[in-house]
Amino acid sequence: MSSTFSRLFLLAASVTPALGFCGARTHLDRRSGEEVPISKFGYIDAGGPILWTQLDLAANALCSTGTNQSPINMVEGQFQLVPASDTELTIPDVESAIFENLGSTVEVDMGGAGGKFVLEGKTYELQQFHFHHPSEHVDNGVSLPMEMHMVFTTEAKEIAVIGVYIDLIDTPTIVQLHILPRRAPSTLLETIFSSIGEIASPGTKTTTKPLVMSELVTLLMAGSFQRYNGSLTTPPCSEGVAWSVATEKLLLSKATYQAVRDVVGFNSRYPQNKLGEGNLLALILDQKATPPTEAPTNSTGPLRRWLRT
Repeated sequence: MSSTFSRLFLLAASVTPALGFCGARTHLDRRSGEEVPISKFGYIDAGGPILWTQLDLAANALCSTGTNQSPINMVEGQFQLVPASDTELTIPDVESAIFENLGSTVEVDMGGAGGKFVLEGKTYELQQFHFHHPSEHVDNGVSLPMEMHMVFTTEAKEIAVIGVYIDLIDTPTIVQLHILPRRAPSTLLETIFSSIGEIASPGTKTTTKPLVMSELVTLLMAGSFQRYNGSLTTPPCSEGVAWSVATEKLLLSKATYQAVRDVVGFNSRYPQNKLGEGNLLALILDQKATPPTEAPTNSTGPLRRWLRT
């Protein structure tokens, strides 16, 4: 493992000047009228999560040293359960929105649409939402097929993110809709992804059909949020992000999921250590410097085995 890990670090370091700051001009830094920015980080090979720090040693240091990193395994003790009724979420329906392929994800630009999230006395404005496959957060040890991240910011550039799990469902027949009218794919997701084929290549964009955001708001406000303070799940892995993972899930038809999967591919950061505990990558480097005298039993074992493969 040690030699493999070292080779990967050296490889990533050698391409750092060409890649530059991998967090620049992606999800939060939108410039009207410009071409779609393609992310400089990825999820596999030398551009993947274990080497994000090497893409920009100064900017991305928290990716390998931060102790409040996201995503995490959502288990008791890691979050505070907050009824959605204790928050305020308003997102107007929109006639259309820009839907674009950043290379690292597909994203719907909602800047200026008027979406707001009031959390613990602070008002955040919706900037965009994007998708991960599979889910980045793990629901008590269980990974879901996808996860949607709704990114909000304050005027002071504070960040709040609502995470929504996406599960799969067979497209119901007319008879099934009459029997189980609530067990149907999300109209919002199906509408967005109906144009996924138009942005199959990184750097492309299209315009969605009208989006009924009230469907999403009604769903989320019927449940609760699992609240914790973590980080961005992409470089620069900045901490201090107010996470609210919804207990209510969106549903997507299997046919649509397959079409999205073929465009998005694998784009999830691996689950991080428990909040406040050592960064998994830092722990690996510590153990590399001081080899254990017996088989390790802590949470870095599965990651080390993965690195050796």
